[in-house]
Amino acid sequence: MSTPDPTTAQRTEVTRRDLGGGLASERGQTTIGEGVVTKVAGLAAREVPGVYNLGGGASRAIGSVTQKVGLGDARTQGVSVEAGEKEAAIDITIVIEYGESIPRVADAVRDQVIKRVEGITGLTVVEVNITVNDLYFPGDEVPDEAPRVS
Repeated sequence: MSTPDPTTAQRTEVTRRDLGGGLASERGQTTIGEGVVTKVAGLAAREVPGVYNLGGGASRAIGSVTQKVGLGDARTQGVSVEAGEKEAAIDITIVIEYGESIPRVADAVRDQVIKRVEGITGLTVVEVNITVNDLYFPGDEVPDEAPRVS
C-alpha cells in the first residue's frame, strides 16, 4: 500500500478549508451558470411527492407551446435563480395535488432543492422562495383536440 503524498494531501486540505465549496482552487475556478442551477432546482422540485407541476397558468400554457416547437425546456419552467460565485437564491412556482398538505409539500420542496443544488453545484443556497400558484384536481387535464381530419 502506498502512502499519500503529503504535499497533495496538504494542498487538498488548504483548498477545501480556504474555499469551502470547491469552486475555486489555486489551479483555477469553476463557474456555475444560472441555467444549470435552474435545471437542478426544477428537477429537484419535481421529485417531491405532491408536486403536480411547476409554473403559473400562463407560463405553463406558453411553455407547452414552446416545448411543442422545440424552443422551451420543461425543466426550467416555474424556476427563477440568482446565482453568484458562491451562493444562489431560488424562486419556484408550483402546482400541488389536491389533498396534499401545502406546508408539508413546500417544506419538502425547499429541503430537496437545497440538498440537490448544494450537492450538485457546490453553491450555498441562501433562500428558496416557493409560490403555490394552483391546486391540481384529477380530471383537470385539458384533452388534446381531436384531429379534424383522419
